[in-house]
Formats: sequence, C-alpha cells, structure tokens
Amino acid sequence: MIPYGKHQIDNNDIEAVVDVLQNQFLTQGKQVPKFEKALSEYTGAEYALAVNSATSALHVACLALGIGQGDIVWTSPITFVASANCIRFCDAEVDFVDIDPTTRNLCSRALLDKLKRAKQDNQLPKAIICVHFAGISCDMRQIHQICQDYGVAIIEDACHALGGQYLNHKIGNCRYSDFTIFSFHPVKSITTAEGGALLTNQVDLIKKATLYAKHGVTRDPDLIHGQLLDEPWGYQQLTLGYNYRLSDLNAALGISQLKKLDNFIEKRRQLAKRYFEKLSHLALVLPQKDELDNSAWHLFAIELIDRDRKQVYSALQQLGIGVNVHYIPVHWQPYYQNLGFKKGDFINAEHYYQHALSLPLYPDMTFEQQDKVITALEQIIS
Repeated sequence: MIPYGKHQIDNNDIEAVVDVLQNQFLTQGKQVPKFEKALSEYTGAEYALAVNSATSALHVACLALGIGQGDIVWTSPITFVASANCIRFCDAEVDFVDIDPTTRNLCSRALLDKLKRAKQDNQLPKAIICVHFAGISCDMRQIHQICQDYGVAIIEDACHALGGQYLNHKIGNCRYSDFTIFSFHPVKSITTAEGGALLTNQVDLIKKATLYAKHGVTRDPDLIHGQLLDEPWGYQQLTLGYNYRLSDLNAALGISQLKKLDNFIEKRRQLAKRYFEKLSHLALVLPQKDELDNSAWHLFAIELIDRDRKQVYSALQQLGIGVNVHYIPVHWQPYYQNLGFKKGDFINAEHYYQHALSLPLYPDMTFEQQDKVITALEQIIS
C-alpha cells in the first residue's frame, strides 16, 4: 500500500531519542527548550512553546487570548475538527467563513463581508483561526489588515504548513498574527511522534500560554502574587491549567527532524511538480500551481470532474494506493449540526469536499511509486 502520507525516520533520529533514554531526563530536561529555540530560529518568531499536540496548542492559544463564554471565534469549514473544537473547549461559540475555491483557504473577501454584517449585529468575533490548508498560506497580510479594522485577534493554524513560505518569509514568523500553531503528527512536515507548538512575538501571550500549558503553575517573578515562598522549591498556581507538556524524547526527535525540514519540503515540491506535469491533461481541478515554490505541500488535493468520487476512491484503494479525503466540512459533523449548522451553509467548502481527493505525497515517496499513482488515476478516470 502506498499511503497518502508517511513519516521519514533515519538513524540520526533514532540515536537522538536513544541518547535521551540512556543519558538524560525524559521530561522537563534540556531537549524541550532546545527544540523551542530551534523553532524560533527557523521561523523567525520571537517565542515558541512546545506542547503534546497541535490541539493542545490551539486550546492554549485561545485561552491566552482570553477567549471564553460569550465570545465568538470563526474558522474555516475545511479543516480537521480540532480547529473548531479548541473554541468549544473554551465555552465560546463557533462560526465559519467560507473558503476561496481556488486556494481552498479562508476567503478574505467573505471574511470582510461577514465582519461588516457582524458589526451591524453587534456579533463580532473575538478571534479568527486561519487554516493554511494543504500547506499553502492564507493571504495573511490582507486578513491582518481586515481584522485590525475590527479589533479581531488572529491565530494561524499552520499545522500543514511548517517549512512553507509567505511573502518570502517562513510561515510561523507571526508578522500578521497573534499566534501560529504547528503540528508534528507523523504525516506532517516533521514529526515528534505526537506533538505541537505555538509561536508568537508577544511576551505577554507566551507567558499566558505557558502558564495554561503547565498546570497554571509558575515560578516567574513577573507573574507571582506577592512574594514567592522563601523555600527554594516554591511555586504558585495562578489559574486552572493543563498538563500539555511535551516530553524530552519527543523534543529530541523534533530537533533531529527539524535539521532535515528544508530537504523534506524540497522533496515534497519535486513530487508536487511532477503531479502538475503529469496530471494536467486529465479532467481534474489541481491545486494552485503558482504556489509550487511556497507551499509546504502537506497534501496534494485534487477535485474530480464528472466522476463518482467513491468509485474512484475505491478503485485506487484496491490497487494499493492509499488516497484519502481532506476534509468532511466541520459544519457537517453531528456535533456541529446539533449547534444549528446545516448543509448548504458554506457552499464553496461543500462543493470542494464533494469532489476532493488527496493523492499520496511524502518525502521518501519514489518517482516509481508516484508514477504508479498517476497511471492508476489515468486508467480509472479516462
């Protein structure tokens, strides 16, 4: 089976983890701070906080922005459910902004129109969560400009996009957002087995996020109430926090993987380029080709034209090709239907989903494997 995505591990990765197992603290040691520093240096963001999943990072980012009951937060309907669930974790209300059919990202024009209506109704969101779908950045400069006019905070869900670029800068630098979130799940740009991170340029936000991610407990003299206990082991719990720490085993793997990130992304771009070259004659809608050298190419998502998606999916699976579909619109899920959303609410997202298919793409995929995917797709849909 050729999977749609797959991690790539070498001996350096294994040795890094074994060294922690044999010689270092397994948690709360030196590797997590080193990984956070490496993420900051790679992206250009001032601060990074590594946590046990991107879902945890999204939750903490919302908490640090003060999102809670009575607030509204908007995101894209074409994403994994965690992008919306993190809002509900904070007891806030969720709404969605439809996608641009070309980029499959949150549409800035739809965002502006929705903000105008929301202001009239006194229902402005406290924040939006922009999802960089498949590795292509949203138009963050325009979104930032729009949100500034309405006082709306911005979280970049860049779980697909580590290693990508926007306006000649690495995604994750937070020039146009309050937070950027990354995922290190095994099918993402790099892996820590499980893990995530949030990045920001704002010192007050990183302190709040760190507090929420580590039990609400601190020894930070800028945060403690009154004087810290005189004992050297003293600490204070200032709020109800969570145990979202990343282990040093995970961080050691992340440090090793991060050194290879640009090579991973270059291989993904080579594969994406071949897909563009070899699929252009077929009745398909392909991703944005002009983003070839900017996208992190987490996914290569096509749209079928006048073909039964289920039949194509099943035929490819039977041939050992692990195609997938990203994503069922969040507002179609039973949980969100119970909140009042319904089919037909976001027509661009729904049209995309009904035709979408994600082709296999990962760094150690060979051209021979890719040609097998292409040949099979040609035979099935021609």
